[in-house]
Amino acid sequence: MAGTTGTSPDDEDRADALFHALSDRTRRDIMRRVLAGEHSVSVLAAKYDMSFAAVQKHVAVLEKAGLLTKRRQGREQLASGDVAAVRSVASMLTELEQVWRGRIARIDDLLTLETPPATTPSEE
Repeated sequence: MAGTTGTSPDDEDRADALFHALSDRTRRDIMRRVLAGEHSVSVLAAKYDMSFAAVQKHVAVLEKAGLLTKRRQGREQLASGDVAAVRSVASMLTELEQVWRGRIARIDDLLTLETPPATTPSEE
């Protein structure tokens, strides 16, 4: 998307952070869970075959990207998915899809213009 008209460097940095955060399978799974409902980080950590600290790092990446928010309740940190942030990712993907659909349509148009009409055996 770099060089796209109307896209600021801040928008590009945000896109990089969002797609980096979602590039990891565990982080995508965490997102599915926290979009379904608020979860404590300790409960999330129990779902994975990795250390609590590793899950905390995954949650921190998602939080930094703005995909989830955390709040403290007593000793627990509760994580919730940010639906608006996920929608912004979907919007970016839709924009990219439209660019590619436009390119494919132009290629189809060019191929149609350059392809001579097929001759039938009766015309030869």
